Amino acid sequence: MPELSDSDPRIAPISVATVRQLFARSARCANSQFLRREIASRMFERLQLIRARPQRVLDAGCGEGDDLPGLKQAFPHAQLLGIDASLPMLQSAARAGEQSRSGMRKLVARFLGGRPAGVPAAQLACADFGALPLSRSSVDLLWSNLALHWHPRPHQVIGEWARVMQVDGLLMFSCFGPDTFAELRAAFDAVEPGRAAPDAVQRVLPFVDLHDYGDMLVQAGFATPVMDMERLNITYSSAEKLLDDVRAFGGNPSVQRMRGLQGRRQWARFLQALNETRDVSGQWRLTIEVIYGHAFRAVPKMNSHGEAIVRFERNRPE
Repeated sequence: MPELSDSDPRIAPISVATVRQLFARSARCANSQFLRREIASRMFERLQLIRARPQRVLDAGCGEGDDLPGLKQAFPHAQLLGIDASLPMLQSAARAGEQSRSGMRKLVARFLGGRPAGVPAAQLACADFGALPLSRSSVDLLWSNLALHWHPRPHQVIGEWARVMQVDGLLMFSCFGPDTFAELRAAFDAVEPGRAAPDAVQRVLPFVDLHDYGDMLVQAGFATPVMDMERLNITYSSAEKLLDDVRAFGGNPSVQRMRGLQGRRQWARFLQALNETRDVSGQWRLTIEVIYGHAFRAVPKMNSHGEAIVRFERNRPE
């Protein structure tokens, strides 16, 4: 895949260190779990429409492991892997997994006359999902829920996902789209109308467009990707609660973001601008654009050295 410049819209100006810091404390992210659970349920609905019998399933950006039980239920005989860049999140996932297995052991033992029952655990690893510690063609299904938009080079991530997937393996992911947090952008633009446009958008992280993700999938070697999008509106009774949730969703880990507004007066102007976005019922609204994608890994046309692969098939005798 050709190298992209930092000005390319597919390059997100994200600090990986800041992302890890933002997601290091589970309590800080707790308020955002309702959205992740809702999007996960919609992804599982889509998954039911696709025939898949994977032997090895990877949850890339698994966080605290909340999607792992659902994946295990959908594919009980598959080996389950979870990878995340945040060690504290993985530690929470390990504790939750052990509690779940303990309860399952007791339940199974009751039906087996008290005999112990082994319940396989998901294997967890702390790693960048743009540089997976997995061998080539080792995963049959790759799942990623609301994680891809936190990586500065999504094209690299998708290329890496393609590397570890088996031919005909299934990729399913969700991520934020560019209209996410539109109300915050409008409020910041109202407070700082004189700032140059490239600087103004850094108050809110610029998310990658659906069509760019589709291009990345094709370029990485996925066949006929299916992309769709929906906008969710979350309502709040106060601006403070809205801002708390935005921070819980991940905030703004941009390397180019400014460190806060200049003083209380400007912050008050921002809150006033945000108040003006309220609807007729007096509620504050927050737009979340969610992008969904799924695709199958195609037969590769080039090897790892960039050489074309030519396949010859013997004609069957008539």
